[in-house]
Amino acid sequence: MPDETSQVDLAHDAVRVLGPGDHHLRRLERQWPALRFSVALRSIAIAGPDPERSEAAALIRQIDAESGGGTISDATVNRLIASLTIPATAPAIIGEGSASVRPKTVGQNRYVKAIDDNVIVFGVGPAGTGKTYLAMAKAVAALHSNEVSRIVLTRPAVEAGERLGFLPGGLAEKIDPYLRPLYDALAEMMSPEAVQKLTDLGVIEVAPLAYMRGRTLNNAFVILDEAQNTTPEQMKMFLTRLGFGSRMVVTGDASQVDLPGGRSGLRDAEQVLADVADIAFVHLDSDDVVRHGLVSAIIEAYEEHDEQQTVTVTARRVRAEEGEHHER
Repeated sequence: MPDETSQVDLAHDAVRVLGPGDHHLRRLERQWPALRFSVALRSIAIAGPDPERSEAAALIRQIDAESGGGTISDATVNRLIASLTIPATAPAIIGEGSASVRPKTVGQNRYVKAIDDNVIVFGVGPAGTGKTYLAMAKAVAALHSNEVSRIVLTRPAVEAGERLGFLPGGLAEKIDPYLRPLYDALAEMMSPEAVQKLTDLGVIEVAPLAYMRGRTLNNAFVILDEAQNTTPEQMKMFLTRLGFGSRMVVTGDASQVDLPGGRSGLRDAEQVLADVADIAFVHLDSDDVVRHGLVSAIIEAYEEHDEQQTVTVTARRVRAEEGEHHER
């Protein structure tokens, strides 16, 4: 019996989807050696057995959608392929149907499982990897299932290029921009009316990290966001707020430290707590970015630039040291 064929109609030119010289097509052929791909200007025909043929067709549609008519990175293609290992029937964290929240990459799946299996979890990685979003979904799910009686969301109010004193309004207005991303994520999980009601009742609390000092947080799901901007002393203060029946998720990007002096409590915590039971560190990377496909490319470009800068600085230091040696 001959193999069946599926045709995938594209919203963008095939060269945009498959890359110059069909670069991404070679990756698909390695992933599914039993399939044959025939490329036209705005369509791709796939011949071969199921379920491989259906998987490849679904992946090509995702690449087409994420490309947005522009180029798409190897990391994004690899991330989309890796996401195929996560069952589509895996239970959602919250929601139903297309509105459900679930992990979309292998790294995100590992992160969510770590939250289930540990009391404190550190989610470390660049923007767009779902660190805060998935933690928020787990917090809302825990509240709905009565595993906890409240949600506490916090982040440090660290000045990143601006000074609080120059911002308009009183203290609440000055701090609100720092907390707004937490409100935005929460608003995607619950209706505005529910968020407002639970906030008024004290079931949901969003506050700057400084407000955590001196407290013990019992029966709460606590999320510390932007943890790279905590000092080691602040991180210790926060972690020791843990009370009975509570869980904590700490999220941050170690490459985005805005602290004067640069010593981050997030980096410090991994060195100090790496071997402590019931604490897990999960690292996410550009393969786990689920924003616009261009975000992965931006992250990779900056990482490559930073590596080149490091090599350049090291080379200059070596030449300087050699010059000093010759002068002696």
